[in-house]
Amino acid sequence: MENRSTMMEQPRRQLTRRAIVGGAAGLTGAGMLVARARRAGAQATPEVVGTVQVGLITSQSGSLQSYGEQYLTGFAIGLDYATGGTGVANGYQIETTIRDDGGVPDTAVAAARDLIGQGFRILGGSVVSGVGLQVAPIAEQNQVLFISGPAATDGLTGINPYTFRSGRQTYQDILTAASFLETLEGQNVLVFAQDTAFGQANVAAVDAVFGAEGATVDSLLVAQDALDFAPFAAQILDRAPDLLFVAWAGATATAMYRSLDNQGVLEATRVVSGLDQRSSYPIFGPAAGQISFLSHYIYQAPENEANQFLIDRLAEAGTVPDLFMPDGFSGAQMVVRAVSETGGEDVDAMIAALEGFAFPGPKGDYTVRPEDHALLQPMFQVRLVQDGDEFEPEPITTLSPEAVAPPIQENW
Repeated sequence: MENRSTMMEQPRRQLTRRAIVGGAAGLTGAGMLVARARRAGAQATPEVVGTVQVGLITSQSGSLQSYGEQYLTGFAIGLDYATGGTGVANGYQIETTIRDDGGVPDTAVAAARDLIGQGFRILGGSVVSGVGLQVAPIAEQNQVLFISGPAATDGLTGINPYTFRSGRQTYQDILTAASFLETLEGQNVLVFAQDTAFGQANVAAVDAVFGAEGATVDSLLVAQDALDFAPFAAQILDRAPDLLFVAWAGATATAMYRSLDNQGVLEATRVVSGLDQRSSYPIFGPAAGQISFLSHYIYQAPENEANQFLIDRLAEAGTVPDLFMPDGFSGAQMVVRAVSETGGEDVDAMIAALEGFAFPGPKGDYTVRPEDHALLQPMFQVRLVQDGDEFEPEPITTLSPEAVAPPIQENW
């Protein structure tokens, strides 16, 4: 599926400049929010000397559709933030074309090849690790810039000089998880995850980090399309780990955690997991207090201008930032940096402009590490607290970018 930013068919996609400046008719949710904000206070459009096309390949269907929508919302608001509401970077109008990969690598590769064939020099957007790992080599083969989104696999870091990331990676999650524990010496750790690139990356990272500190690491991997989790809960109880690290993504998280709770897993062992998107909060119920949560992002933790900009924009639509909106926001900031410094044509120059780029984003201070294009950024320890029928996260600790920096991957 293709959606240019001039099209008006689907409200959730109407978040880029050209979809909004003509008026708010047909816009809902975040799209209406951005439209109102632009009319109220956007700067006058500066002189335009050229146009740069950016292709965003992400999930607008499939199990990670919500992640893709969060990424696109964040990208649109981040583009506003970075361009003063004009969509213009140093005289170059940034236009976006969105393609739905459905979470399928082959679909994403076909979309990438098609966009590249049309002359696109900048691609971004992956929320699925397996998709990012397939698109990155296409970017290298065709010498175009690829700024991946929430896809967390460590394999994207240092994969080639043309690939960057606008989100965190698994190793940063694992270092955050390790910060909860006083010692790992002699502990038996079980990683419970989906049998995907994301899950496998978590197993490798836990083994690297926890194993190095003296823990014995084992894994229990589950097919991504599994729906019955009771047998796996029984296996966890049989293995009796000292610590269960849960790495999960997508719509089956509710059923998975309910099964762990019903089978008594959450009471039998210490559980550490990443806090997922807001819609997942109720799945924990009373068990929330039994889980130690690492967090990529909760909007209540960072206190900075970019995060407040994101909060304020979404507040007008009656909502709040969700887990992967910062990844879209920072992705837009990186696109604006690349375009404003180079005009968006010379890919080698765009790479040079991004390497070492340090900037304030919604999570805090980010730095693109020159050696392997890892995106250094803060991470968070949080708790999930019940307030009546609702759950809200509360920040415990902010870990500095240096404290959770992954090892350098010098692959080129």
